[in-house]
Amino acid sequence: MTRTPDALHSLSDPAPPAPVLSIVIPAYNEAHKIARDIQAASAFLTEQNITGEIIVSDDGSRDGTADTARAVAVPPNIPLHVLAAQTNRGKGAAVRAGMLQTRSQYAMFADSGVCIPYIEALRGLALLRSGQCEIAHASRKRSDSVIVNPQPFHRRVFSRIFRVAADWMLHMPHSLTDTQCGFKMYRGDVARIVYGELRTDGFLFDLETILRAVRRKYRIAEFPVTWSCDPDTRLRTGRTAVRTIAELRAIKGFLKTPNSAE
Repeated sequence: MTRTPDALHSLSDPAPPAPVLSIVIPAYNEAHKIARDIQAASAFLTEQNITGEIIVSDDGSRDGTADTARAVAVPPNIPLHVLAAQTNRGKGAAVRAGMLQTRSQYAMFADSGVCIPYIEALRGLALLRSGQCEIAHASRKRSDSVIVNPQPFHRRVFSRIFRVAADWMLHMPHSLTDTQCGFKMYRGDVARIVYGELRTDGFLFDLETILRAVRRKYRIAEFPVTWSCDPDTRLRTGRTAVRTIAELRAIKGFLKTPNSAE
């Protein structure tokens, strides 16, 4: 095949360096707050002088979330990518899609709403950079975490019942105090391996990623954070309780299939 001079020149250009940190923001009907999420992530990367990229993974929103995200102005040195799914599949599908698009040394996802200030990511980065772990989770349950606005009582009760059910059905690692906190960080290559194996599309995807990481002998560490409950949650306790047992059973079935590490 004959290439034009322009094509030959472009092939000789060096590829741009990979960013240090990819920030994935899963979103579903978040048009009213996605701009604040992107601005907070962008400000963090800029203020900390971290080369990075922001990936908004829209899970089939019906309120124009993707278009709103594309319109947010960010510094030219921070790439902003918006992935827009055609249908709503679940938070796990959104995070997986975003993680598999990362190309960074480190990758993280943060729930929409900035419940945890991005500055707290420095704690996770320190753990990863020092080689103490391959995965770093924020934990609201640690004694040194600061809870500014706690969850309503019914959500705290549901959380405790959920943890008992997850431990019983999936034998979760007892060392992890907060499996569902939406602020998790990874060594980039580890993120792409774990999320490449993930099969859970729903909100319990964290459990599957943890167990797949344990299966591969990746080390998971927790770090304290300042956290404030976002009342604008997509979880509805009644409907969520009905789905939880079904998803736990599905995860148990997924994990019966050996991965390539075994």
